[in-house]
Amino acid sequence: MMKQQNITRTKGITLILIGSILWGVSGAVAQYVFQKQHVSVEWLTAVRLLISGILLLAFSYRKEGKHVWEVWKNKKDALNLTLFGILGMLPLQYSFLAGIQHGNAATATVLQFLGPAVITCYLAIRSKRLPTFKEVSTVFLAVLGTFFLVTRGDIHSLSISGWALFWGLASAFALAFYTLQPYTLLQKWGANIVVGWGMLVAGLAFSFIHPPWEIEGQWSFPTYAGVTFIIIFGTLVAFYFYLESLRYLSASETSLLTSAEPLSAAFLSVIWLGVTLDFVQWLGAFCIISTIFILAAKKRDIKEINC
Repeated sequence: MMKQQNITRTKGITLILIGSILWGVSGAVAQYVFQKQHVSVEWLTAVRLLISGILLLAFSYRKEGKHVWEVWKNKKDALNLTLFGILGMLPLQYSFLAGIQHGNAATATVLQFLGPAVITCYLAIRSKRLPTFKEVSTVFLAVLGTFFLVTRGDIHSLSISGWALFWGLASAFALAFYTLQPYTLLQKWGANIVVGWGMLVAGLAFSFIHPPWEIEGQWSFPTYAGVTFIIIFGTLVAFYFYLESLRYLSASETSLLTSAEPLSAAFLSVIWLGVTLDFVQWLGAFCIISTIFILAAKKRDIKEINC
């Protein structure tokens, strides 16, 4: 019995680590196609959402059949799902990719990890209570880490562009909304259906801003390979592995192990794309990532689905 538990736990750990690393690697690949191949952030956002949404719903249809369509028959659920796609999924996907374009994959990914600290502040305010010591520590480390990451410790200068900081912080707030808003939908319909429709709704909405057939960039084999990797491995496979890991691990354990995402993004950015992070910036990244470990120790977990 104990041996079987160890096997399933190892499987869960393996799945979430691979999924998190794929998320991190896809961030570095996105930086490459934006900054080296000049692919449009708007185009990649629309195409990534549309293709991933369609494939995820097709996968769900194979398992659940016509149940995939039932969510649209309930007016309240249909409205919430539409809001999730347009106000949650779309801002999260676009702000994260825009943060990479204006900065780099390392800082964009780390700044997005401020999301749990934003959630902590929101829940404390909504419940009209004073924050606990653990929550205060989390917010302090998040703010301190952000300061180190974007200024290198010098309050008079920014080590990244203003737009990179703006979109990085925007992705953290978008992640908070994305995590909290669809809670009831996820409980009722499941993650595959909710996220699949959320992606498709977001992709269709964004197509009115940037049609997917308006293609930009320098297209060669590395560009095609990079975009394919982002859509298939950095979105579909990574998301599927994350969901599968929840069958074997608790939400707090998966939250801890998703810290592999910013670490892999930072590692690839440095060794492949020539991004330089000094000691103070690494310290800032460590402060932000450590908030995940602190929050994961709480008894009440918030299940989170990443980009």
